[in-house]
Amino acid sequence: MKSLFGNAALVLSIILIFSCAGKEHRKPSGGLEVIDDLGNSVLIDSIPRRIISLAPNLTEIIFDLGAGDKLAGNTLYCNYPPEARYVEKVGDLLTVDFEKVLSLKPDLIFITVEGNRKETFDKFKSLGLKVFVSNPRNYEGVKKSYLDIARILGKEKYALEKIEMWDSLLDSIRSKSRKYNPKTAMLPVELKPLMLAGKNTFLNEYLELCGLVNIADDPLINYPVFNREEILVRNPDYIIILSDGKLKTEDLLDLYPEWKDLKAVRNGNVIFVDRDLYSRPGPRFAEAAADLFNRLHPEESLRYPER
Repeated sequence: MKSLFGNAALVLSIILIFSCAGKEHRKPSGGLEVIDDLGNSVLIDSIPRRIISLAPNLTEIIFDLGAGDKLAGNTLYCNYPPEARYVEKVGDLLTVDFEKVLSLKPDLIFITVEGNRKETFDKFKSLGLKVFVSNPRNYEGVKKSYLDIARILGKEKYALEKIEMWDSLLDSIRSKSRKYNPKTAMLPVELKPLMLAGKNTFLNEYLELCGLVNIADDPLINYPVFNREEILVRNPDYIIILSDGKLKTEDLLDLYPEWKDLKAVRNGNVIFVDRDLYSRPGPRFAEAAADLFNRLHPEESLRYPER
C-alpha cells in the first residue's frame, strides 16, 4: 500500500530544526526588509519578476496571491491549482536541478524548512541566489508566511483581507464545535509504521478546532510511532485518514484487522480526507478545517466563503 504522504517518511526524517527570529518587517533605504523563518534578513529592492517555489504549499500561496505568472519554476509535487502543473519543474522536494534553476534566472527562491534540504539552501547561497525560507508549523505560521510572501510580491492589502476572512471562519468553527461533547481522534501520517500527527503539528490544529482530542498527546514528539496494542487501548472515537481517494476502510482492516473493534470503525467514524488539501500548511488551511467540521457535523453545513 502506498504511504499516505507519498514521501512523508523521508521528508519527516530530514526535518531541519531552526529558530524563528521575532523581528519586525521594516523598510530599509530604497526597499523592503523581510525576516524569514530562519531569522535571516531578506532585502527586496523591487517586486520580484521571476520566482521559484520549492514546496507545494508555497506554490499555492503564490497562486492564491494572484502572482502565479511570476513563477519561473516549481517542483514535481506542485499540482495545485491546476495551473501549477504547467510551470517549469526544477526537481522534487529533496533533489534540485541547480543548473536549471540558474538557467531560469530567478530574482528570489522560496523554500521550506520541513521538506527541503539544508544543503539546498547552502548551495543556493553559494551561487549568490536570494532565498526566503518559510517554516509554517501552525496556523499562526501559515499566516506569517502568507503575509511575508504577500509583502514581497506587493499583495499585502489582499493578504490582510484574506487572513481576516480565515480568522472569522476559524472562530466560527471553534464556536460551533463547543456545542458538541469532546471526542477522541487519531490522524495518521503513515500507516506502516503507524505514525500519527502529534499535538505540536498543524495537522493537530484541525482536530482541536473541531473539538477533537488527539490520542497522540505527547507534547515532546511531533510525529510519534504507535504500536498496535496502544491504538486498541486508546480506542479513538474518530480516525481521520489522509487519502488520495483510493483508500477504503477495508484497506485499513487488511493492515490492522484488530481495528474492527475500535469505536471509530464500529460506529462508521473513519473519515477519509483529501491528502493534499490537509497536508499543506498554506492558503487552504481554513478550507480544510471547514471541510473536517462538515464531515463531523454534516447537519451544520458550514460554508467556506469564496472571495
